[in-house]
Amino acid sequence: MHTVLPRSNRCTTSLVSSIYSLALRLLGDREEAADLAQEAFVKAWQGLASFQGESSFSTWMYRLTTNVCIDHLRRQKRREGVEPAVSLDDENSGWGEPGGRGSDPPQVLEQSERGQALARGLAKLPDWQRRVLVLRELSGLSYQEIGEALDIDLGTVKSRIARARLNLRKILLEDGNFFEHRPSKPLNDKNERG
Repeated sequence: MHTVLPRSNRCTTSLVSSIYSLALRLLGDREEAADLAQEAFVKAWQGLASFQGESSFSTWMYRLTTNVCIDHLRRQKRREGVEPAVSLDDENSGWGEPGGRGSDPPQVLEQSERGQALARGLAKLPDWQRRVLVLRELSGLSYQEIGEALDIDLGTVKSRIARARLNLRKILLEDGNFFEHRPSKPLNDKNERG
């Protein structure tokens, strides 16, 4: 892998961290995420000859990792016969945003509760919706990179993300964790002037 991975230790560490974070977000279990991230790197090493350079190495690794995690979830679902329970409520799972020193405790609590509500909402999404949202919103991939990682067209990526956002919004509204803010009537509304 040294021939393909960037020579900088910082870049390599960043890629390893990103792959682990992706696996953790898709699986919700630290040990499984570590095992499957390692499995993704082993598969990358074994399939190095198939890497054609049409996309960046990191995009290729995201795709490998996503596929490894999806395969694992499918096997797990078949074994258990039920939808896999992804626990994203763990405060150390990488979902929450740590408060800085001197942060306002009520603000930190609100932020934590919001993060937990979001994690519960994401866990309720179907796998295909959770995958695109995690890749876009949490891993920061572009639409193009998501399409390459999941082997789907750009238009499909956009529509899946839109549907996932709407579904997540609906879930959060139903759970009482998200409130619709309707804009108040503007004072300068030209239609109401005499």
